[in-house]
Amino acid sequence: MAKDKNYMPQSTAGLVRYFDEYHESITIKPEVVVGISGAIVLLFILARAGI
Repeated sequence: MAKDKNYMPQSTAGLVRYFDEYHESITIKPEVVVGISGAIVLLFILARAGI
C-alpha cells in the first residue's frame, strides 16, 4: 500500500533559497566596512583641504 502524502502549496514560487546555496567565503564585519569607508571619506576631505 502506498502512503498518502500531503503536498503543501509551494510558497516560494520558484525563487532560489540562497541560504541553501551559501558557500563559505571571505566575510567582513559591517563595522569594518563602515570604518574603512569613513577612513576613505576622511582621506578625501583632508586631500581636498590641502593637508
